Parts: sequence; structure tokens; C-alpha cells
Amino acid sequence: MSNISRRSLLSGAAATAALLATAPRAGAGIAARVNRVQLTREDHRVIVIGSGFGGGVTALRLAEAGVPVTLLERGMRWPTGPNAQTFPNATAPDKRMLWHRSSPELFGRPVAFDKYTGLVEAVPGENMTALCAAGLGGGSLVYQGMSLQPSEAVFATHFPGGLDWAALDSVYYPRVARMLGLAVAPDELVETPNYRAARVFAEHARNAGLPVSKIPMPIDWNYALAELRGEMAASYTNGAGSLGVNNGGKHTVDVTYVAAAEATGRVTVETLHEVTEIERGRDGRWVVHVNRTDTAGTVLENKILTTNALVLAAGSLNTTRLLVRAAAKGQIPDLPDELGRGWGTNADRIYVWTAPTEEFGLAQGGPVVYGSLNWDDPDGAHTVIQASIPPLSVDAHSTMMVGYGVSTGRGEFRYDPATDAATLHWPANGDSAIQDNHIGPAVHRIAGPSSTLLDTNLAFPSTWHPLGGASMGTVCDLDGRVLGHPGLYVLDGALMPGNTAACNPSMTIAALAERALDRLVAKDVGQLI
Repeated sequence: MSNISRRSLLSGAAATAALLATAPRAGAGIAARVNRVQLTREDHRVIVIGSGFGGGVTALRLAEAGVPVTLLERGMRWPTGPNAQTFPNATAPDKRMLWHRSSPELFGRPVAFDKYTGLVEAVPGENMTALCAAGLGGGSLVYQGMSLQPSEAVFATHFPGGLDWAALDSVYYPRVARMLGLAVAPDELVETPNYRAARVFAEHARNAGLPVSKIPMPIDWNYALAELRGEMAASYTNGAGSLGVNNGGKHTVDVTYVAAAEATGRVTVETLHEVTEIERGRDGRWVVHVNRTDTAGTVLENKILTTNALVLAAGSLNTTRLLVRAAAKGQIPDLPDELGRGWGTNADRIYVWTAPTEEFGLAQGGPVVYGSLNWDDPDGAHTVIQASIPPLSVDAHSTMMVGYGVSTGRGEFRYDPATDAATLHWPANGDSAIQDNHIGPAVHRIAGPSSTLLDTNLAFPSTWHPLGGASMGTVCDLDGRVLGHPGLYVLDGALMPGNTAACNPSMTIAALAERALDRLVAKDVGQLI
């Protein structure tokens, strides 16, 4: 979850296709340039599309099993280090924030940027805008980092049976925790003035009778302590890391799973490689159409890649859109009927909490310290956390609260031949039960009667946690194999059943991918992979 300011963001550049219709001579010139783009054909053992939690796990574990992997990522590498200026500042938006085809109405306020292969794509649909990441490391680049393992009761209520909770609890969640170097913020840090907002949240939650605990984060907190000692510019300790932490120390997928995968020598990472469509060839192999671009999104090369094994890990939005479009156009016949359905928002909600009597501070350290895990009722389970806001020039007596939980609301993607794209359709009140009866009341209890709350999702319905669309149990088996299509796999948020058991998705996506890869290595390598 990222706390991009709701008053700022963003737009992509306008399309230029109309030039072809209104200016024939200019159009002829564009066509000539397109014709000069090189076409390359390649064959690969395994292709993985997407480099977030699912793609990172897949690349590493297959490489460790001796399988060469080609990992395709549409975005860029974003290297960090002390005093780096890699990532943008949410209070001063620039082109690095937005994927070049992102909606120009992100958060309802258009802002013109130069075209760029930036960090976040806003994908508008009916009643909902879904936000998805671009860049090596996927969503781990821009998420705050909450890394929660759900309770057994909530998980069992909302996930298919047969996943073997005992193994997840003892093997796979702990494996992910080790890979990501999870740790809670040390008291030494939390007691500093910069973390007053976190302490105020914890005090209010306890006074409201709600549970409070520190949230495990994929962070080396020594970086934050070093900032307070003046050894590097502030990034953690003033909330400036809401769109990526410049100083390093955040154990994102690119510096954990992907780095380890590359170190095996068996993984080739191809950045700025955007997959445009997938299909099954006449010989039964998988065909992947790719545009290699520059950082402005200009196509430099067309590639047609073939493979026996194709792993879709491009995130719920892009994995689902690729599959739904391929099904509608007959490029992959006989995909399961439930494809595109079962899509959920994880019941995301972002609130601005304003308390005139509280001093949250000009600088609010982050990314996240405390949360309230309300999981006793599996049907109404929800989590509320406090998240820092980017630094402001005055104390606005405000901070952020973020809620998410289990919801039965579901949307679906449908192919629109007029746009040649799969679009999202979400019921207007899809999350109302969990919001009205659980998350909303909890947030109001924490804030207290002297505070005001701005529910940003009422003004701009959106989610940072899109889930489902090719869910396990209906479209895929529990190991991510697409039913009826040997050699085709889904191992990302699209595999989830519309929620991740009142937790943000990262830990569960990674743990289920780890579980799946153990089985795929044992059963599919040498056969389908």
C-alpha cells in the first residue's frame, strides 16, 4: 500500500493515433518508421512475464532446479543506495510516478507528464480504478511493505481447501520471511520525535479497545536510525519513501529473489520488454508477442518468443487482461469459463485522519510501524494500519489510516471488441458490507469523536491490491496450472480468490508461489517445464 497524496497525481500523455486519420502524409511517415522496427524471433525454455512476488519466486526456484529462465519486465530497474534520488517525491509529482499509458484521470485530477516508463499504472474500469506497478520488483517497489501472515481460521474460510495450512505455516511463510528479511521497527526508533504519529495511532487504538501490534516489514531499520544520526538524507524518517525508498535497506523483490535468481547464472532478465499478447501456436507451444521499448514507451524492437512453459506473473490486472483477450480472440481456445471473474479489491480503503488536538509532526517516520489486526471473526476480518504522509511545510494535524479485509464483492473483466481490450466491471457497492460494518467503524473508533476522517475511496474508488481474475480452484489448480492447458501457469495476484484473508497480499502471494514451485519442480520440470 502506498500513500500517494490524493490531491496531487498524475496523467499519461495523450494518444497520437488520430494523426493517421487527419494527416495522411504524416501517417505515412509514422507507418514507415514502424515498418523499420526490427522483428526478432527467439525460443526459450521457460518464459516468466512479470517480476513481482510471483515472478521473482518462480525465477529463483526454477533456476535453482537447473532450469534456464527468461524473465520479462515491462518497466525499468530502479537501483537505490544512500542519498540516491531514484524514486519520485509524492509531494512533487514528476514523470517517474506514472506508466506512460496510465489513465490521465488518476485520482480525478489530470496532470500532464512526459511519457515515461514510470512506477504506477492506473487502470480505470466501471466503478473502480485498479493501480498496478511497473518496474523490476513489481509491486514491492512502491508498496509500504506490510508483510502479514493471515490466521489459520481466516485463511481457511476464504481460500480453497487442500492448501495444507500446516505446511504454509511451518515452511512457506517462514521461507518468505527469511528471504525478505522481515523485522519490526525497534523501540529505539519508535520513541523518537519523527515517529510520534505511530505512537498516537497505537494509543488511540488501545484506548478504543482494539488490538495493537507492530507490523513486520521487509526493512533494515538501521537505515532509518542512520538517517536520524544525519548520516544520509531522510527517506524513511520523514515519510518521503511512499513511492520507493531512495536510501536502500528495503528488501524489495529485485534485490532479494531476482538478485538471487540472476546470481545462479540461469536467469536472463529483460527489462523494458512489454508483452502485448499471448497465444498457443499450431504446434502447441506458447507464443509471446513483446515490444522492447525505450523509457518513453517508444517501440524499438518487436519480438516473437516461443516456449514450452509460460508463467504469467504480471499481476492481477495484466495477467487477467492478457488471458481474457486471448480467450476472446481465439488465440487460446477453451480457457475455463470463470476466467476474468472472481476479481476483488481486498476491500482497500485509505483515510486521511485529522485531529486538531494531536501533534502528528511535520516529519512522520515510516513506512509502517503499528497496525490493528481484527481477525476474530473470519467473515468480518479486517486490518487497520497507520501510514506516514510525505513531509509538509506545516503540521496539518493529519496522518493516514489504511484498511483492508475480507469481502465477498466481486467484479469481472470482459473483452470489448471496440477497444480490443479486457475491461474491469465492478459493482458500485461491492465492498459495502465489510466497509460499513467493520473497517469504517474500526477507523472511527481509533480516530475518536474529536477527529475528522476523509474517506478518499468515496471520492475516487480505487485499490492498490487487485486480486483474482484467474483464481485457484476455478481457472487454475492450487499450484497455478491453468486448467486444461499444460505448460501455462498463473503465479501472482490473479491466482488469489479476490482477497488475501484480511492481509495485504505480498506474503500470501509469495508463500503460495513458494509452495507451488516446490510441486512444479517435483512434478513438471522435465515434463512440461
